[in-house]
Amino acid sequence: MVVELGYAEGWDLETRTPWRPLSAEAARERDAAGLPYVVEYRTPGREAPLEVRLVSWQEHHVGLWVYDEQGRRTHEVDYRLLDGDRLLTRLTRRWGYAGPEVQEFDEEASRTIVTLYPDGRGRLVQEPKGSKGGSRHTTAQVTEEQRWMDRPEFGSWPLLSAQVHGVAEPVTVREVPVARRGADPACEPADRWRAPRPGEAGPLDALFRPGTRMTTSYYPEMTVVEPVRSGTLNVPSGLLAIDCPLNGRGPRLTVAVPPGEHPLEEARISYGYNCEYEKRWVDCTETSAVRLCVSETPAVSWEMAMAPEDDPRLLGEGEVYCFSTDGATGAFADAKEWGPLQELFDGAVGRGGQDTGEADPDPLSMFFERTRDPLSGAELAAFAVTSDGGHPVWVGRSADGDVVAVVVLVDGMPALAAP
Repeated sequence: MVVELGYAEGWDLETRTPWRPLSAEAARERDAAGLPYVVEYRTPGREAPLEVRLVSWQEHHVGLWVYDEQGRRTHEVDYRLLDGDRLLTRLTRRWGYAGPEVQEFDEEASRTIVTLYPDGRGRLVQEPKGSKGGSRHTTAQVTEEQRWMDRPEFGSWPLLSAQVHGVAEPVTVREVPVARRGADPACEPADRWRAPRPGEAGPLDALFRPGTRMTTSYYPEMTVVEPVRSGTLNVPSGLLAIDCPLNGRGPRLTVAVPPGEHPLEEARISYGYNCEYEKRWVDCTETSAVRLCVSETPAVSWEMAMAPEDDPRLLGEGEVYCFSTDGATGAFADAKEWGPLQELFDGAVGRGGQDTGEADPDPLSMFFERTRDPLSGAELAAFAVTSDGGHPVWVGRSADGDVVAVVVLVDGMPALAAP
């Protein structure tokens, strides 16, 4: 079996064609520089490619798609470059199509998903009847050789499609120039294959800027109103904790801040909707985010808060690291005194009232419980969020790199409305 190998700067997923073909030498230079490039494998006479590989060392990512005769993607592998020269087989997905007429990624196509982690953990999800059927979740049983592979030299990748398609005979790979077809080289394809990009903060500053018009799929017209100060939080240790105070363990996320008291703010947004049940128009104002203010200096950048064990190189498209909650609750607190403050919080919640301090007079406030350690003066302020699950924490930094704010979205992030 003869397989022709060629290179390009990118790949158009919609048309299954290369974008900006490259010579082997130009691709080698991009490989050495860590710049993204694509490797395409084809067999003479076959319209669809055998497989396509996206290599982007600067993003610690190598992606792989295997195609069938109908041009449908049947296998995906997501490798992550870790430990310098080792690739973790981070994610593997396989689709099974009942016949040649079934569309790519059909909802009823069977799926198998294997997710692996560097520490030896792994998860196997099987969906025999596709995304609309039932699923089976078990521990992935893989060997270290299946989990890891050494970073191959340029042009020396193993051909996965030969295994997938059951090719028993020897495979001969030869380099050929990639024919220019598909998208205009001057115009980037609308569906160009890229390395996965972690989730981003979005326009968080806009949530605290009165008059800003925003929108969601549910409420197309929303307007930011004046944020509300909701007291202060004392962090004498200089280490802020953010987590769910109901989980009974230590805080997962921490951020270093100047020791002392810091204002707490709530972003508010107003909108209206036609309530069919009440047969009238309803105007609402709700909290969209909570913020601990460290400085009046505006944030010029936002970064995701991460725990020491979190590795951003492992994140998939749109993924973020979070604190998790089973009670739709989060908290800002002094990390050093998290244990005593959490015990006070548990006691207050168990009694159905606040342990210390006065109740917040603002009925719209998401801050519903405050506790204070009498010895250190450290404080915890618990706030409500709209759902269980994971909630990312965003850290705003000034132009000098100093922390100026820590924000948690109460719900999803609205988009800026068109001007």
